[in-house]
Amino acid sequence: MVGPAAGIVEVLPNVGTAGGGDLVRIVVQGLGPDDLYVLFGDATAEVVEAFAEAGLTYIDVHTPPHDRGEVDVAVGLLDSGGIPVPGTEVVLPGGYTYRREEIVAESDLTRLVRTLLKLLKRQTLENTSIAVSVDYDDTPEDGLDIVVMSELPSLVLSGPRMPENRFYSTNVHREEERDGPDGPEAVSHRPPYTVDLEFTITGASNRTVELLNLMAAIATVLHRNRWIEMPRDPSRPKAGNVRWEMDPLGEFRTRLDGPDDVRAFSCGLVIRGFDLAEGLPEQVSRPVDDLEVETTVLETEGVFP
Repeated sequence: MVGPAAGIVEVLPNVGTAGGGDLVRIVVQGLGPDDLYVLFGDATAEVVEAFAEAGLTYIDVHTPPHDRGEVDVAVGLLDSGGIPVPGTEVVLPGGYTYRREEIVAESDLTRLVRTLLKLLKRQTLENTSIAVSVDYDDTPEDGLDIVVMSELPSLVLSGPRMPENRFYSTNVHREEERDGPDGPEAVSHRPPYTVDLEFTITGASNRTVELLNLMAAIATVLHRNRWIEMPRDPSRPKAGNVRWEMDPLGEFRTRLDGPDDVRAFSCGLVIRGFDLAEGLPEQVSRPVDDLEVETTVLETEGVFP
């Protein structure tokens, strides 16, 4: 039933992605935890759990997809037939903001590609690039977006292809602790989407001897560097580094009769067990004090929590 002074106290968090699927907790007073519906704008949210505690009702929902911008959050009661009961709806105007995924900031995948390019530049050949693009400027410190003209010898990194890797996938729910209205809570996440990153390295030269030497140098690099490593979080130096297993992929293929007297070879490498997307929050539990939350460190090659 609807009590006096019914209303939505807060929405935690009150910002999420336009694709939906985020786990949000809505704190309501004056409504019981049974037979509830939740709307974000005009879209219905999936209610994961609802419970009453200390005179308040806590509703955990997965947000529905929605266009970006602020939306009203509404909570009401359903009758036995699943129809909204008139006069029971409480609304928090502008209670939630949808935002698009940020695609400008560097993702872990982008940082890993940069790390691989730096490794090849440092150990093999300075003239290494991923594409004719200013995104990977050779001299970012000069403030100029300039594409370096092609020259020989050269190395070009292509890819990655991203086949799913189930061997290195954790396939378990991950729990983390976060602050809730009544203290620390354990949040359960779905398993991440784990892939292999398959790259192709193409080398070119106008001299056969130089090309063969470049092939030997690449083979040596791939043999000696069985791991690739980078900071786990650039904004948190104390978080340490994370590394993945790196292996040659396939065989070297050569073409010594290319056009304009250019010789070329190609080979592959694979970085195994990269978590491309972390699992979305799935469930908020009771306060941590009431649970036995285990923190497990996975030592399997290529797998990091």
